[in-house]
Amino acid sequence: MAETDRRDDDRLSSVRARLLEAALPNVAFDGWSEATLRRAASITGDEMSLARLAFPRGGIDMALAFHRETDRKLAEALDRANLDSMRIRERITFAVRKRIELISREREAVRRGASLLALPLNAPEGARALWETADLIWNHAGDMSTDYNWYTKRAILASVISSTMLYWLGDESTDFAATWSFLDRRIENVMQFEKQKAAFTKNPVARATSWGPRQLLRFLKAPKTHHHEGEAGRRAYAEEWDGVSPVSVGDPLPD
Repeated sequence: MAETDRRDDDRLSSVRARLLEAALPNVAFDGWSEATLRRAASITGDEMSLARLAFPRGGIDMALAFHRETDRKLAEALDRANLDSMRIRERITFAVRKRIELISREREAVRRGASLLALPLNAPEGARALWETADLIWNHAGDMSTDYNWYTKRAILASVISSTMLYWLGDESTDFAATWSFLDRRIENVMQFEKQKAAFTKNPVARATSWGPRQLLRFLKAPKTHHHEGEAGRRAYAEEWDGVSPVSVGDPLPD
């Protein structure tokens, strides 16, 4: 039974992949919609019953599949990249830029997907997909946090990814130079925030006044399924950046 289920999953994955590839040229005209799914099925020769099995909700499932397929390609690119020589800040910048580069030829598909996932009914799934991207990047960057920092890092990075993607959608500069400058500024904003936060947490008065909230945060832990990607990431994460752990949100709480 398990072997049969695996073969069925593999078959559906293959169907999704070819339908998605066939759909992309039509997304600019009909968006991520039922019409696009029908058009893709007619191109691949798949029955609509099979297409609906692959994408039960039609356009929204196709848009999410496109997002996650790009995440899969990003993971492969990060595995191949020489991350050993990069500090955490550089790794994060590299990963966000790489993800945009992977979809640079499908800007209209991304625009249509962003519009669809921004609808109130779809917003929770859009937020989840964005969180998954941030989690993937942090895992490859070697994030070792196990407390509430695990959540705040991903939330901040998700906001950086989202704002940079929206900027990129309207960028007409050569080779998206303006987008890369925008990304650098957003990362710099995070770095400045971290420096100020580190100074705050080292202040005895600030630590005393924030003792209560920090004690509550002790109970917030990273999911048990959380894992780290590679020894290189762990080594880089252990480095110090001007005395502050790069892009680390929050100080260790006292025992």
